[in-house]
Amino acid sequence: MSGHSKWNNIKNKKEKSDAQRGKIFTKLGREILVAVKEGGPDPSSNSKLKDVIAKCKANNMPNDNIERSIKKAAGDGNLANYEDVVYEGYGPNGVAIIIEAMTDNRNRTASDVRHILDKFGGNLGATGCVGWMFDKKGVIVIERASCKMDEEELMMEALEGGADNFESDDEFYEITSTPEDFSNVREYLEGKGLEFVEAEVKMVPQNYMSLTEDAARKMGLIIEKLEELDDVQDIYHNWDEEE
Repeated sequence: MSGHSKWNNIKNKKEKSDAQRGKIFTKLGREILVAVKEGGPDPSSNSKLKDVIAKCKANNMPNDNIERSIKKAAGDGNLANYEDVVYEGYGPNGVAIIIEAMTDNRNRTASDVRHILDKFGGNLGATGCVGWMFDKKGVIVIERASCKMDEEELMMEALEGGADNFESDDEFYEITSTPEDFSNVREYLEGKGLEFVEAEVKMVPQNYMSLTEDAARKMGLIIEKLEELDDVQDIYHNWDEEE
């Protein structure tokens, strides 16, 4: 992640309301469901489930909720047939947007996403239209105040664990890796007793762009309305929200 927008995104994530957290937990429960269906309920033998659990914990999802979701997914043979879908498009002034969804009805989800983009000055594009502007990376974020290691020690441990890069600001440390190395890096740092604000494989923009006040307002509404859709799991964009 280049630029400073990432730190603002982390702060916003930490300040989610209870209602927003409830919606996030519901979406994470769906990710657990799909991971269990694909590889079984035992995280020791299901690496995808293990990574989803780490993402749940970084989002402060209670262990009881996580265990309940796993049991439900393992015990219910009539669960909806969800599939992963990725949409690419543009926001106001050509901001690049990638939307990851998990749906049991592609037509409904595509229609909902297209409607929101169109309403606030964006448009849905073809597959690959903006994906080249992003890199897929494993991202781990640790809050400086809660970290028992100093910056140099943490950086050395992260690199020893297989990370590619280490960055920091006044409040957070960010550790990035290849998607393939993410699980190993995360487990290595977990083994050192570290807790994460964020821990997931995500699409990271190569560069960020600024928006005018009106375009920024519309882009904010696009993100807000997309997050309200039950089918949408993650939204990535290259808007520098602090400009």
